[in-house]
Amino acid sequence: MQSQLSIRSVSRTFIGNRGQRTQALLPIDFEVRENDFVTVLGPSGCGKSTLLRIVAGLDHPSEGRVLLDGQSIEGPGADRGMVFQSYTLFPWLTIAQNIRFGLRERGMGEAEQKERSDYFIAKVGLRGFESHYPKQLSGGMQQRTAIARALANDPKILLLDEPFGALDNQTRVLMQELLLGIWESAQKTVLFVTHDIDEAIFMANRVAVFSARPGRIKSEIAVDFPHPRHYTIKTSPEFMEIKARLTEEIRAESMAAAEH
Repeated sequence: MQSQLSIRSVSRTFIGNRGQRTQALLPIDFEVRENDFVTVLGPSGCGKSTLLRIVAGLDHPSEGRVLLDGQSIEGPGADRGMVFQSYTLFPWLTIAQNIRFGLRERGMGEAEQKERSDYFIAKVGLRGFESHYPKQLSGGMQQRTAIARALANDPKILLLDEPFGALDNQTRVLMQELLLGIWESAQKTVLFVTHDIDEAIFMANRVAVFSARPGRIKSEIAVDFPHPRHYTIKTSPEFMEIKARLTEEIRAESMAAAEH
């Protein structure tokens, strides 16, 4: 199957106020196929989020380029939906208005806006909360809103930067199952950054493991568990085998980072 997202020799170096150079990413070559679910796993500060921001068009590579369906990414666009760890909702808009925001900006008619927002409100389990404001909702519900907003715009690819990192463990597990269920039915291409090993395995068809900074993709591991997936798979011998391998890889990279 042809790649939908192509990351070609992408590197990133930041230059400080006094001209000091910090290399965040070594040259990266990576391909993501249509409808694939790829998690990017690595130690803190390794450049995972920098790569995701480059794909989103929120940052630019120092060298290399990123192609989506053969077109070079030069900036943000509606073809990419981004969900951050922080709850990036407009506090003055209701849940329904937040979800419709991008649709309204594109000039979509009111009836179609309502139809699409109602569909995704139901999909993420927020029916009955359409008229609430973000501050009236829990963190998990706010993040459901952010995911619904991203999906309502029908992007080609969904980009998630540790979206469940600030949630308590039980809510996090529920959100993992929710997002995976949506992916299984909608078949969106997903690139998902996390530092949680269980999450990386449970969600993905493929795990890309980042090295310590300067980041590079040091290995890829296929996750062939069937769909739909149930949380009990996390206690299976096959899951534990992959977890042991990834734990060792991440531990080695974390130790390398600590030595710098």
